[in-house]
Amino acid sequence: MANLRDIRRRIKSVKNTAQITKAMQMVAASKMRKAQQAAINGRDYAQLINRVIVSLRDAVDPAAHPLLARRDGGKELVLLFSTDKGLCGALNTNLFREALALDPEKTVFVSVGRKGTQFLARTQRKMLADFPLHDRPNFLQTKQVSRFCIEKFLDGEVDKVTVLFPMFVNTLSQIPKAMPLLPLTSFEEIGLKNEYGEKDTFEGGIEFEPGANAVLDAILPSYIHFAVYQTLLGSRASEQSARMVAMKSATDNAKNLVKDLTLEYNKARQASITNEILEISTAQLALG
Repeated sequence: MANLRDIRRRIKSVKNTAQITKAMQMVAASKMRKAQQAAINGRDYAQLINRVIVSLRDAVDPAAHPLLARRDGGKELVLLFSTDKGLCGALNTNLFREALALDPEKTVFVSVGRKGTQFLARTQRKMLADFPLHDRPNFLQTKQVSRFCIEKFLDGEVDKVTVLFPMFVNTLSQIPKAMPLLPLTSFEEIGLKNEYGEKDTFEGGIEFEPGANAVLDAILPSYIHFAVYQTLLGSRASEQSARMVAMKSATDNAKNLVKDLTLEYNKARQASITNEILEISTAQLALG
């Protein structure tokens, strides 16, 4: 009977685990939808800022702006977006594999997310700063991160900035992606395409006050701040999607394990009953 008690305990424990993973799956699904919706809500602003940049092309000399300056060699700053918690499948593992492939002599990191910070410390990679990952990030919070990266680039401490993050492809697929952030792509290419890959135009002339160069000085940092913000929202959607899939798999596995344990329990119980019947029959035959 002790064996039966152990099996009952295991069944109860696995059922409790399945309830927890099911709840985590539902929470992750809700957060994923919110993160996706937040990213979608920023498309109108992205299209508008693209159109303004297109209009600036003919009014300024892009070669004179420091955020467009290309420098050969030197160090690369990698802005690493990871997660604060685990239980999200291979999301962080795939991301860190890409980070390990980078040359440690020419790469420095800025980490957003506790898992990334722990990874960089464990692998002894040089980290300039780490920033907390908020459950509901807003533009002002991510602006601190992008401002730090811009300062390091303008000061000449690094020659380029790259964002390494889990790109959301669909609910079942998230892939690590390295996106160049600084220096910006050639000025002729910035903002030329909309979300459908078509050339973006702005009907009618635009007058810039106090001047085109002043607008350029303001809009390029805003462009970078917004790109980092959108990237973080996509990373959050990837995290919650990966966690939802992982928790669904864990819930399904727990249910299958409960079925197997229930079958094992029934077999053991049937064997115990059979042994009792045999003992009673043997005792009766002995008395007879």
